[in-house]
Amino acid sequence: MELADLKRSQVIPANEYRRERWRNQLGWTREIARWPEEGDWVWRLSIAEIERDSAFSAFLGVDRELVLLSGNGLRLRFDDGQVHELEPPHGKLRFAGESGVVGELVDGPTHDFNLMWRRDRVQAQLWHRPLVGPMVIFVEPHTTWVVHLIAGQALFGDASGLPPLMTGDSAIFTAGHERMRHVLDGGGEVLLIRIEPRAD
Repeated sequence: MELADLKRSQVIPANEYRRERWRNQLGWTREIARWPEEGDWVWRLSIAEIERDSAFSAFLGVDRELVLLSGNGLRLRFDDGQVHELEPPHGKLRFAGESGVVGELVDGPTHDFNLMWRRDRVQAQLWHRPLVGPMVIFVEPHTTWVVHLIAGQALFGDASGLPPLMTGDSAIFTAGHERMRHVLDGGGEVLLIRIEPRAD
């Protein structure tokens, strides 16, 4: 199955995210989306709800990027001695899913955006950006873009027919063989994610 098989544009409201246990059963996450939806995923988006210091689940062959969405900070303590703190408002870190790591709360619970992808299948990039007026998103062939609205509200200013984005919602665009274009217009802050097949 190729990314092109997913040609579509959709908005996923925050109240439709699926809440489930971490793989190691030590916490909860709200899954936004995965591809493919059945079987082993190639990429996955979720929001981790961290309410106590906990070891993270291990994911072999997976890279991941974590972004602080809310809370007073999360300290990531790795087995190799490295320590990195996700500081407010939206600190982030990319690391290997095989890494042994414990998440330590700085001062109270946090919610953290979690992007994971299989490094032998796709490559992914994540950006935190302000949304001030129109933003044009070009989705190249066989590529997926995700917009997660951290704060504010936005409308799609094109003929897509997509509903508005409210705080916490996500939009996913996957192109087939032709480039797609979307215009997002509003105010707030967004996470932008691009996922594309590996060139090799």
